[in-house]
Amino acid sequence: MGQINNFIFDIDGTLIDTFDMYMPPMITILRQHGYHIAPEDELATMKKLFGITGADALRIFGVRPDERETIQKEWIKATYKRKNLVKVIDQVPEALAALAKVKGNHLAVATSKLRHEYETHFAPEYPFARLFEVAITSSDTVKHKPDPAPLLAAIAKLKAVPENCVYVGDTINDQKAARAAGIKFAGALYGSANPESIADADYPLRSPMDLLKI
Repeated sequence: MGQINNFIFDIDGTLIDTFDMYMPPMITILRQHGYHIAPEDELATMKKLFGITGADALRIFGVRPDERETIQKEWIKATYKRKNLVKVIDQVPEALAALAKVKGNHLAVATSKLRHEYETHFAPEYPFARLFEVAITSSDTVKHKPDPAPLLAAIAKLKAVPENCVYVGDTINDQKAARAAGIKFAGALYGSANPESIADADYPLRSPMDLLKI
């Protein structure tokens, strides 16, 4: 097996904490459109649907196909009124900077964010984004996590081979995508809404600094 020198990252829940920005507005918008969610089911619903594309979240929830586009637009609009709630996860900038300093290392992202979201609301706002040589968004592939398509696209753009790559993510869909792509998976237990679901990651990360041990 080759040495891991290509680090591909998820964003939400892995680099930045966006749960409180994204998920409560989803519940609100769904209710406004007549979709019932019992108060006691809110947290489980939010955790289940976090970290995947908005379109997939609405599909899995059971939103009618003819309503998904409208609801997704309203959800995104409501979400970015809560940008002040986003937090950079502790030690992420330091860990990324340290990885990038290692000769031969390459950093990339494969995210469920739309290209517009990435270029408008992520890349310009976080200095560490400049360390990513490649960025694959949900706008760049037809299929999305847990399908391996986004990771395979990142690997191809990096001109890497699977045995030299690791995907760093916080959800079971991230893990499934990594395994389907034939690469190692580093589980961001430190940021996961469901850390027990990725406890068997190839590299369980209790802190972003654990990346330096891979």
